[in-house]
Amino acid sequence: MYTLPKFKNESLLIRALTHRSYVNEHPEAGEHNERLEFLGDALLGYLVGEVLYKRYEDFSEAQLTRLRSGLVDQNQLAKFSEQLGIGKLMRLGKGAEQDKGRQNPSLLCDTFEAIIGAYYLDSTITPVRAFVKKLFIPVADSMIYPQSDAGQKNLVDSKNRFQEWALAKFGQNPEYSIIDEEGPDHAKEFTAQVYVSGKMYGVGRGRRKQDAEKNAAEDALAKLKKPGLI
Repeated sequence: MYTLPKFKNESLLIRALTHRSYVNEHPEAGEHNERLEFLGDALLGYLVGEVLYKRYEDFSEAQLTRLRSGLVDQNQLAKFSEQLGIGKLMRLGKGAEQDKGRQNPSLLCDTFEAIIGAYYLDSTITPVRAFVKKLFIPVADSMIYPQSDAGQKNLVDSKNRFQEWALAKFGQNPEYSIIDEEGPDHAKEFTAQVYVSGKMYGVGRGRRKQDAEKNAAEDALAKLKKPGLI
């Protein structure tokens, strides 16, 4: 059973748990968690990368990138939030509450990232590194040594598979563009397109820009598979 780390400054934890929708209804609550989310996202990218680099010495750059991508995606971070009981602690506005924000993978993911950012400000990098290792290493090992083919499939995400195809076919990386965003702040949905050599190959939607891009890559791969191009 995982538990949230202890904070010396409880106000940082409270801010990490505070969604924009709550501040909109309670201006006296102070700052919402989006800046902490930005910091936590950057820290997770670095710390998870460091853990993987040191633990899996025989892995190539491409393998490490794929594994990190699977570990820090929305669904996995939302699972960590659920394990830590973050959903019931989040401070949400009435609209987000009515939209089942406590079970929303996007909000759970964002709040987890905000807590990582807050914990860093509260305790510096060493305790955060230890916390990340405890959470992420068992999941990383399960992806590398899966009990079924489904576990192995998670290791290679759609963006990496499409990038490999684009590099092999054209010698170019895909380019992603967010072409639309709609919905209230607590339930945004983004639309992305992916291009190679100026040609659009896929479209995808998601609650986060990263997920919209992944879905665009999946759409591109599905379209390539039909005529047997991959």
